[in-house]
Amino acid sequence: MTDHATICAIATSGVGAIAVIRLSGPDAYAIVQKIFRSSSGTIKFESLKPNTILFGTIQSGDKIIDEVLITLFRAPHSYTGEDVIEISCHGSLFIQQQIMELLVRHGALPAKPGEFTQRAFLNGKMDLSQAEAVADLVAAKSEASHDMAMNQMRGGFSNKIKDLRNRLLNFITLIELELDFSEEDVEFADRNLLSELIEEIYSLVKELTDSFQLGNVIKNGVPVAIVGRPNVGKSTLLNALLKEDRAIVSEFEGTTRDSIEDTVSIGGFVFRFIDTAGLRETADIIENLGIRRTYQKIQQASIVLFLAEANDNIDLIGRSLTAIRDQLTIDMTQSSSSKHPGEIMDKKQGREIYSAKHLVLVLNKSDRADSSRIKELLSGVSLHDNEHIIAISAKSDENVPKLEELLLNIIHAGSLKHQDIIVSNIRHFNALQSALDSLVRVREGLFSLLPSDLMAQDIREALHYLGEITGEVSTDEVLDNIFKNFCIGK
Repeated sequence: MTDHATICAIATSGVGAIAVIRLSGPDAYAIVQKIFRSSSGTIKFESLKPNTILFGTIQSGDKIIDEVLITLFRAPHSYTGEDVIEISCHGSLFIQQQIMELLVRHGALPAKPGEFTQRAFLNGKMDLSQAEAVADLVAAKSEASHDMAMNQMRGGFSNKIKDLRNRLLNFITLIELELDFSEEDVEFADRNLLSELIEEIYSLVKELTDSFQLGNVIKNGVPVAIVGRPNVGKSTLLNALLKEDRAIVSEFEGTTRDSIEDTVSIGGFVFRFIDTAGLRETADIIENLGIRRTYQKIQQASIVLFLAEANDNIDLIGRSLTAIRDQLTIDMTQSSSSKHPGEIMDKKQGREIYSAKHLVLVLNKSDRADSSRIKELLSGVSLHDNEHIIAISAKSDENVPKLEELLLNIIHAGSLKHQDIIVSNIRHFNALQSALDSLVRVREGLFSLLPSDLMAQDIREALHYLGEITGEVSTDEVLDNIFKNFCIGK
């Protein structure tokens, strides 16, 4: 660390029973010593054991601001690696502000967003990916996102990256040694072993990049679009899933003219359900705008719940399924959001993107159809890969829990339960993708017997991008961009 300032910040938010104010830096003990009075008399903080808790008062001269507990942490055994004091006071905003003003008056500086964690990184208490996981842990909204952030913060992801990097480093050292003895025409790095290593590392990095799609939906919630023609029960299903009357339910067609979104946690995962306008031909300009937005929401969704009525005949349902598959594919080929501006993807590409989604055919209003009819539909409707079918009654809640189980099974198909390390950070994904490109060039170089100096350059690039993830390679601009998104006090 080159910055020797002592920083302070309120580590809790809003009004509560208690608040915590943190200080970190070489003068933390001296600053708090000036404003703290122990209930047991004068105490020198430096003489106390680390991790000591003291009870007393914070005072401005003879005026008592509050009764507090202070916790002492001594460098390097603290969160930041510096001397740290945490003041636990009553949660009044007035009290918090008074204590902060006292600390600043006696020499502390207000901390910038993420500055405590940035100091922890710079002082070697954690690497950069672990530091970023701290922010993810604070922002976690579900059990799955919590577990993913906790795994990363405890070093699971970092250890994997460091292991890959170290193995590459061993080989690049041998290759560069060869370059030093190029006139003797000696070979220190076995090309067969290098080829095996590159294949193994390529597979591991590819596995990590492939996990990003799953990690992203776990972190931000799984977008689920509820679509179908008017009056099939889309709004009723949304209300059933949310366990509240969030959307207006009416017997009249065209009631929902815009998308309605809300989130709910199911089995530790956050699902973001989107109720959309009914799909039909209409001359109503406003309703048509809502229908157009329905197709936009389908493109953004990871899962599409396509509702039909259990009383519909099998041919009608089959035609409806075909129509929405075709419409989605056509709509995607016309969207510029999936390609660079001005480019239009072909229908085959659009079909591939559509097939990456999960489509669930939901036969609603099953309470109005006999069981033999439902069995016929469940077994008779032809489904493609990543398509599923279930019969429910959103109004009576029949099989809605089974629909929730199906949604969880779809997410688990992404192998969350079998894959300990999942990438959810776009910076990590971009670095891994760049490392993957470098590894591809190394593979091609080995195959075409590329000179060692050219191959070494590609291996160095892969090492660089892997090092960016953990912070072994970083710039002030990158660090500032990462930590500015943290909350103050963390």
